[in-house]
Amino acid sequence: MTRHVAQAFARAASEGRSALIGYLPAGFPDHALSVRLICAMVESGVDIVEVGLPYSDPLMDGPVIQQAVNQALAAGSTTDTVIQVVREVADAGATAVVMSYWNPIERYGVRRFASALQQAGGSGLIAPDLTPEESADWTAAADEFDIDRIFLVAPSSTDARIAEIVRYSSGFVYAASTMGVTGVRTSVGGAAGALVARTKAVTSLPVAVGLGVSTAEQAAEVAAYADGVIVGSAFVRRVLEAPGDDAAIAAVSELARELATGVRAQRTP
Repeated sequence: MTRHVAQAFARAASEGRSALIGYLPAGFPDHALSVRLICAMVESGVDIVEVGLPYSDPLMDGPVIQQAVNQALAAGSTTDTVIQVVREVADAGATAVVMSYWNPIERYGVRRFASALQQAGGSGLIAPDLTPEESADWTAAADEFDIDRIFLVAPSSTDARIAEIVRYSSGFVYAASTMGVTGVRTSVGGAAGALVARTKAVTSLPVAVGLGVSTAEQAAEVAAYADGVIVGSAFVRRVLEAPGDDAAIAAVSELARELATGVRAQRTP
């Protein structure tokens, strides 16, 4: 059964906190371990998981995620692998969305992908290089199979553009905290708070902030104004630096607990 994104945000809101969203590529470092890692993240406090679809030309990703994606591809990860990982983590109780560039989905078949994602228990898709104007096929397929369409807004987005993007969105809106590629940063982009405020002014959807969050302190900072906190590269780096499988699981679990503490630091009545 699909565990909808809205339900995960509602649960977090009922506890007076932001939702914690964690990213990891499917098949990284291999299929079985990626499932164990994602499940460990959820067990340790992650509310929604972004299951990354490995792609050979990840232009919007920094070196940490690129390295992980290359490992997943070398291990044989495909779009079918992604669907299977979603199925396994959803069966374990996770709310899962897919993060992917558009080209692999278009090649796989838009309607075929939406159908497979629904059957696997997936809840949504984030495609950072897909614009609303080019999303007619995806919008139709996502609506047919009850898959959330999660689009991105950025600090450079005008108010008119934000209003247009959220009109096509469902589930939540992904607010990129800064311009540039993914990666761990020493601080969250200063424009993030204003971007969330401008976005929330034109939609009732939850707004989650990603790009650059890696510590409990940064998570708490973002949780003060956003409905969700997205962490990707920091989880990937913990796996890359771990000396073995058990150490990798322990490392992502530790980070998830730290971040979960951070989003709860801004708990509201």
